[in-house]
Amino acid sequence: MKNLIKFMDKYFVPIAAKIGSQRHLVAIRDGFVAIMPLILVGSFAVLINGFPWKGFQNFMTGVFGPSWTSLGGNLWNGSFAIMSLLVSFTIAYNLARHYNSNGLTAGVISFSCLLMLYNGSALDWALPFAFLGASGLFVAIFVALVSTEIFVRLLRNKRLVIKMPESVPPAVSRSFAALLPAAITMIVFALLRIILVAIKVPDIHQAIFSLIQQPLMGLADSLGAALIIVFLVHLFWFFGLHGGNIILPVMSAVFLPLMSANVAAFKAGEQIPNVITSGFFDSFVYMGGAGTTICLLIAMVIAAKRTENRSIAKLGIGPGIFNINEPVLFGLPMVLNPIYVIPFVLTPMVITIISYLSIAIGLVPKTIAVPTWTIPPILNG
Repeated sequence: MKNLIKFMDKYFVPIAAKIGSQRHLVAIRDGFVAIMPLILVGSFAVLINGFPWKGFQNFMTGVFGPSWTSLGGNLWNGSFAIMSLLVSFTIAYNLARHYNSNGLTAGVISFSCLLMLYNGSALDWALPFAFLGASGLFVAIFVALVSTEIFVRLLRNKRLVIKMPESVPPAVSRSFAALLPAAITMIVFALLRIILVAIKVPDIHQAIFSLIQQPLMGLADSLGAALIIVFLVHLFWFFGLHGGNIILPVMSAVFLPLMSANVAAFKAGEQIPNVITSGFFDSFVYMGGAGTTICLLIAMVIAAKRTENRSIAKLGIGPGIFNINEPVLFGLPMVLNPIYVIPFVLTPMVITIISYLSIAIGLVPKTIAVPTWTIPPILNG
């Protein structure tokens, strides 16, 4: 173990530190940190709405009526549901600031360019709500980085900068200076949208989803399949993609039928056939959320030396108990963090192997129910 630690310190940590200081990764990290307050508000809103105690639900319904969850739903709509829109602005803003450029304008341009790529309804111009949140993060990050790079480089070209007299207020001068670079950047993304439609890709978000999901449809009940699913979920999360949402169609198409077969066998008094089901992952793998981060939170509360880490742990431990760990994923952050990627990916895979073997040898019963995902670890199992 000591040799492994020395090897990591000598070869991996310097590389990880260099990667971690790369301006684009820093901008992404700072962009997510900027929306941390909204993530916390949304986390607690989800927690309150889905608190897994029937007595609490009955009490809230009795006091506030059957629509009491609308408050938490509205808070979620203003935080998690529009996460991609928020980070498209904050990442672009921070990246432009790294270049000592106009961060505010860069953020606005990024937001505008992202809106161009959404495949809205032809009837009411409504945006696809499913891709405004975590499911659309990949495109949002791409747009923020690319649009800002284009804008900043164009803004450095003095021929494209419109100069105003000194008597004009600075804010107005900055706006006119950014006019042509902003216009060109937006035109680039407008043309990209036209090209995507011309090549029969009207919805880039859905196309990315399909590209990722299609190779996964042949998975079945096996340890190898479970490990692939767990690995991909956490790999996607590392890059800022909502791994659970991306894999959800596969989970629904493959593992829910396996769960249904287990339930039918249990009701008929027959031998339960399948080890890997949809309930297997929620009960035994995603404890505290993706990455089994409840373990990290507990360790940080007990032993973290850095003040900011202890603060994040104290804020995240409440939602984390109920498997809501976005405050940790985006606040620590785990996303695009080269230091945490190895334990973040490998810990759930080790737990998957242990859980599979425990069920396979009969130490733990096979799953016959899908518990509410907000039920705390151990209790849901």
